[in-house]
Amino acid sequence: MALPVTLNCDMGEAFGLYKMGDDEALMPLINVANVACGFHASDFNHMRTTVQLARRHGVRVGAHPSLPDLQGFGRREMAMTREEMANCVIYQIGALKGFLDADGMTLSHIKPHGTLYGMAGRLEHIAHAICDAADVFEVPIMGMAGTLHEEIYTARGHRFIAEFYADLDYNDEGGLIITREHDAKDAAEAGARCLRAITDGKVQSVGGVDLPTKAETICVHSDTPNAVEIASAVRAAIADHIEQKEES
Repeated sequence: MALPVTLNCDMGEAFGLYKMGDDEALMPLINVANVACGFHASDFNHMRTTVQLARRHGVRVGAHPSLPDLQGFGRREMAMTREEMANCVIYQIGALKGFLDADGMTLSHIKPHGTLYGMAGRLEHIAHAICDAADVFEVPIMGMAGTLHEEIYTARGHRFIAEFYADLDYNDEGGLIITREHDAKDAAEAGARCLRAITDGKVQSVGGVDLPTKAETICVHSDTPNAVEIASAVRAAIADHIEQKEES
């Protein structure tokens, strides 16, 4: 029997006085938070605040490490060696783990952010760098099925969590279409698409192609303009399949 599906969200992405996303409204709707670690967004104060918010709502916290690209929000590619990338990721996860330890929480998983996520799906040395970091913290890694995420993470002995996106489009080859800024999406349509991904294992591309997919966890981005509406609609649409939350 399949495990219940979780709803996850990339969040904690404010920086200093700059706000990004409605974390307060999103946190009660999700099971898992992917918390920014300071390289594409966030800082020490926002990391601590997000961890504490997650704890209050019984939400598990994973690390959301990025390329060191604060101005570009981690959505610009950089050339880095495997060792350099592993060190970059370990550094970020270690910072978040300190805040988790301070609040008596454990690190749930690792999910690379933005362009780093995409690079790990198609570049072997980057996928191995993510695994090198996961070797240190011994937690599962989220990624896309049918890419190097699944192939290399599992070959390296890590638990792979197949992720589906509620608020991103898929191209005809099965890849994500990632823009610098996310557009609002039809919430009801997003919910229906997520339900189909779970029950039928398929998603329709922008070109109308039905593609195979896996959805052990579903992501909503906090910086999508109507993220709260989308998360609410998705949670309702997959109510028979989603992991039940335990409020703390």
